[in-house]
Amino acid sequence: MKAGIHPAYEELNVICACGSTFKTRSTHKGDIRVEICSSCHPFFTGRQKLIDTEGRVDRFQKKAAKSREIAAQRKAATDAKAAKKSIQ
Repeated sequence: MKAGIHPAYEELNVICACGSTFKTRSTHKGDIRVEICSSCHPFFTGRQKLIDTEGRVDRFQKKAAKSREIAAQRKAATDAKAAKKSIQ
């Protein structure tokens, strides 16, 4: 390698938003801050962590519950209609 043309490859800290830190080597100067790391990412931890932005998760869950409720009412109505028809 030619001297003087390559950037310095030094050890630095990577700091996650969850508070986890680890050391790596890079040409980047200073610490690196990340939002998600292997300590808090659902793929590595196996835990699901929903990040709710503007209540979107709650809205979706309410809509899904309402949809299930309507489907149950329709099924009950068709069952009652079938039972009434079988009695006659």
